Amino acid sequence: MIKLEVPSVEHKNRAIEYRNEHFASGEKVINGSELFDQIENYEEWLARVNANASAQTVDPNWVITDTFFAVESKTGEIVGIIDFRHQLKGFLKDFGHCGYSVRPSCRNRGYATQMLKMLLAVAKNAGLSQLQLSVEENNAPSIRTIVKNGGKKVRSFQFEGGIADVYLVDL
Repeated sequence: MIKLEVPSVEHKNRAIEYRNEHFASGEKVINGSELFDQIENYEEWLARVNANASAQTVDPNWVITDTFFAVESKTGEIVGIIDFRHQLKGFLKDFGHCGYSVRPSCRNRGYATQMLKMLLAVAKNAGLSQLQLSVEENNAPSIRTIVKNGGKKVRSFQFEGGIADVYLVDL
């Protein structure tokens, strides 16, 4: 069982362990992390996450975004990260409202499916009637996660020399 928690200073050590596990597994990109894979300093990243969560302080080149750690209820371990982008503009029109990642050692346990299900409620409460997600066509685990949550493939687009598919989930 997991819960979604807004990142805070209390998460710092567990969050850095989470990020380091992705890097140690050879993963340089942590989807849904609001650039946690690119911003070294946790406090700087946290300030960005907090700023982008508000209409008054969101980066003008971005959109209002809620970011959550998926935390295992019993252990407190961060098992994933997921974000919700309130609107789609620019390149997000292909990529969608949401990105997510699961800690490499915690995969194949249903965490991504739980995370996305919980985020669907957040999106519905924010007034959306559909959530758009994209996934590279060879990412079978993520496709299963999206389909388990009601996702229907609507189109494809070129992405980094390959194909990515766009799914819609009715809320």
